[in-house]
Amino acid sequence: MVVREGLNHVFYGRLKPIAEKSIPEALAISGFTREDTLGFEDPKTVMENFARRLKENTKAHPFFVSDNNGFDWQFINWYFERFTGGNSFGHSSTNLGSLYKGMVKDMFQNFKHLRKTTHKADPVDDAHGNAGALLAMKAMGLKIAL
Repeated sequence: MVVREGLNHVFYGRLKPIAEKSIPEALAISGFTREDTLGFEDPKTVMENFARRLKENTKAHPFFVSDNNGFDWQFINWYFERFTGGNSFGHSSTNLGSLYKGMVKDMFQNFKHLRKTTHKADPVDDAHGNAGALLAMKAMGLKIAL
């Protein structure tokens, strides 16, 4: 998602599995069955489209911000490298929670009250919530180019 007022620059890609193994309990969180996922798009096509959309919708070098960047970044980085030959975000990411803790100068604070949506493991909905929280941080004085 490109973070701008209105939050209407969304990219959503569903990637066909690249491995034979799957963990049914983990997949159940998504609401899709293994059979559903086998009908998703080729990962190369999705990641190339993602890279193109990033280029078309950002003025400067895009940066990756996530609630759980230790988890999310592994996927994004690996899939970009594997299927496009490079990561459109470069080689670093930012953790939304750590960013907020630094802003308020308190390691025990949490940003999640800034979300306007309920976090429910839906990638687009969760991205909206996190993007809204980032916009709220900007309104609180965070210097960030959006």
